[in-house]
Amino acid sequence: MKTVCLFLGLIFCSTVWGSSSSNVIELNGAWQQGAVLRGHVPVDSELQLNGSPVTVGKGGEFVFGLGRDAADSAQLTLTLASGETLTSSYTVTPREYQVQRITGVPQKTVTPSAAQQARSSKEAAKVWQARQLRGSATDFMQDFKWPLIGPITGVYGSQRVYNGEPRRPHYGVDIAAPTGTPVLAPAAGEVSLAEPDLFYSGGTLIIDHGHGLSSTFIHLSKITVKVGQRVEQGDLIAEVGATGRATGPHLDWRMNWLDQRVDPATLVGPMPTQSASGSP
Repeated sequence: MKTVCLFLGLIFCSTVWGSSSSNVIELNGAWQQGAVLRGHVPVDSELQLNGSPVTVGKGGEFVFGLGRDAADSAQLTLTLASGETLTSSYTVTPREYQVQRITGVPQKTVTPSAAQQARSSKEAAKVWQARQLRGSATDFMQDFKWPLIGPITGVYGSQRVYNGEPRRPHYGVDIAAPTGTPVLAPAAGEVSLAEPDLFYSGGTLIIDHGHGLSSTFIHLSKITVKVGQRVEQGDLIAEVGATGRATGPHLDWRMNWLDQRVDPATLVGPMPTQSASGSP
């Protein structure tokens, strides 16, 4: 998907009568469910999304994400260094998601045992903690690249219904590739989690791109980086696998802005064409 770049003047709220400010936000991205939006505001400004603070870098950089089921409207509030407060409302475009209904699945396959659920709960807490970082780096401003090139076999937002019971939506992009295929960093960042064997996700790696935006890579057969390590875009970080509850080798790439699960495809656009040598 092509990135939309807009210079937006904010709609003034009633508390700023007579203000002549205009074109004060640079915003890159589309207002749609699952999207990541980035940009700049004047230095020393404060920014809020729907009343919650958005981290602003020293140079005015910011990033935020809209979840899978984000409401149909959103509001940005900017407080300038002068104390002026500017507010703008936006329409959020809804998306249609694939729903697959499957019947006749053995219940033990659908529902893990009590011991498995207890294990996965502990692991989920560890993953959640790794995604809460608000590092000061602004690596999120890079043009993201696909971590590997291959057929897309699963998309963000899709959902399966087993035996009439809806399961959690799929929050990543699945890319089919043989076990051992190199996975490269889509953008720079710091490794915040590197676990070789989680119950659901198997080999799991999280990279913090700054200000709460992170990439998660799961079902990995091998992780080649360590927690605390800085990686640059294009660095080897892992290898494709089929670990955890996976039915075959593939990379599941997910992204979060804090607790909002966002769509990586909104940052990288369509999958490049793969040549016979396997490179784009």
